[in-house]
Amino acid sequence: MTVISVMLAVPDAPAASAWYQRALGATELWNLGSVIGLEIGGAPFFLAQPEANRWASPAEVGTTTARVEVFVDDPDSFADCAAAAGAEYHDPVRDHEMPWGTHRQGGFFDPYGHLWLVGDRSPLRRW
Repeated sequence: MTVISVMLAVPDAPAASAWYQRALGATELWNLGSVIGLEIGGAPFFLAQPEANRWASPAEVGTTTARVEVFVDDPDSFADCAAAAGAEYHDPVRDHEMPWGTHRQGGFFDPYGHLWLVGDRSPLRRW
């Protein structure tokens, strides 16, 4: 089995972990202080404070360089919880007509500048 995950650059890993737990229902797997392992519904992701190692947070570079794609049963509730916790809900969840059928998706920026797209599970099947 292969698992692909992301590590998000944040200026303060403990504060960011608290936000992801409150806003997205994440749980901590482990905590090394400046590097923290989390999961959302069994999907792991990681936070780390860059240490001048050719890696930077979106605030440092002035833009986000990747999108975090989350596929859940209820994208509306997931995005609403993030917005209620302070995420910038820039693209409300709505239906998109795709070659495989209707795909429900929207997006937000978390307080650390990372772009999250939240959708239903429809693109996870072979078309």
